[in-house]
Amino acid sequence: MSSPAPTLEPTTTPPAPATSVPGKDDSLGIDRAFIMQMARMPLFAVIWVLAAFASHQIWAAIWPTGLNAGPLIVISFGMVLAAFIDGWALKVPNWITLPLVLSGWALGLFHNFGVAIDSGTGGFGMALLGTMLGFILLFPMLLIRGVGEGDVKMQMGFGSWVGAYFGTGATTVVAGGTHALHGLGVVFWSFCFGAIVGGAFGLIIILIRRQFGKNAGIVRDIMTDLQLMATGQVSAATKRAQERRSRWTKLPYGIPLCVGFLLYLGYVLILNG
Repeated sequence: MSSPAPTLEPTTTPPAPATSVPGKDDSLGIDRAFIMQMARMPLFAVIWVLAAFASHQIWAAIWPTGLNAGPLIVISFGMVLAAFIDGWALKVPNWITLPLVLSGWALGLFHNFGVAIDSGTGGFGMALLGTMLGFILLFPMLLIRGVGEGDVKMQMGFGSWVGAYFGTGATTVVAGGTHALHGLGVVFWSFCFGAIVGGAFGLIIILIRRQFGKNAGIVRDIMTDLQLMATGQVSAATKRAQERRSRWTKLPYGIPLCVGFLLYLGYVLILNG
């Protein structure tokens, strides 16, 4: 008598390890590269603050009397660096502009608490107002795409620093004379100098390329956009600017901004003494 055939126990296959589905986005909408970039901004800001402190000490050791312009040398270097990169890559990077804004605010806070990090007189409020004025002055041109976001942030960084440095116009000894330089006035007039330089820069480009009819049409479009904005039709002006953006020749506006800053600082600190 034969024994019954053995029954085979069903084998269970262990579940396969979970794998990500190709093409599936598991980032939850978070741009990790952008987050990491922003996380480095405070560190870069600390470097600019330390540079302001070091330049103040060096200037005081060499020229112990009169205006200590060490921090102004630092912000001028920052503007030149931003302008150089803008001319090279047609873009002003965040790692320059945003730390300049933050470091200007930090210098203002130091002044509020009486920390003698430099010879600035403006507090955090003036640094913030300088930043806001820098944004407001270029915002209309940003809406019609006459400048880029980096140019605006570049001006905001300059406004932050000069607001913290000059403050509300405390009396300053400049080249043997006494002057009251208001931080917001420095931002405004530096912008005006930059606008003049930018206009001359654009005129030279027009003369070199000899596209007079095309450029005249662009000027008419810009004037129409500004008129629309003045009458409250901001969205219409922005839409028109977006439609013709592909026909524009992109220019590094950070260069005339930088030149305007340097010219005005040189005027008030050297030539107007």
